Amino acid sequence: MSGYRFLALFALLVLHSSVLGTLANAATPSPSNARVFLITPQDGEVVPQTFKVKFGLEGMRLAKAGERVPNSGHHHLLINIDSLVDFALPLPATNNILHFGGGQIETELTLPKGKHTLQLLLGDHLHIPHVKPVISQKITIVVR
Repeated sequence: MSGYRFLALFALLVLHSSVLGTLANAATPSPSNARVFLITPQDGEVVPQTFKVKFGLEGMRLAKAGERVPNSGHHHLLINIDSLVDFALPLPATNNILHFGGGQIETELTLPKGKHTLQLLLGDHLHIPHVKPVISQKITIVVR
């Protein structure tokens, strides 16, 4: 390995460690009584293809993404997620992980017909789940 390649690799490793260390230190705690839940729909409910999802939160406050406020966070809706993501990193924005960084408490969702799972996960100002994640029970719905 040439000296330049070694230095470039070393610099990349240092930068990677620095970023991960910053993210780990950025993780925020959650109060022991914090709870997030789905108000609607409810587990086992049959819904039309387009339906309203309402989010519930107790023991914490809602804050917009980017606003560092103690004991706060914003909602992320997990759709058909079988295995949870790495809680030490910011949640990715995908078709199955929806971000509500504006502090929203509801959304309208359109899903194809069939069985689906929904779950809420609170993220901090950086979209990182809290230390002691604030996550709802997973529910199953049927879209007709």
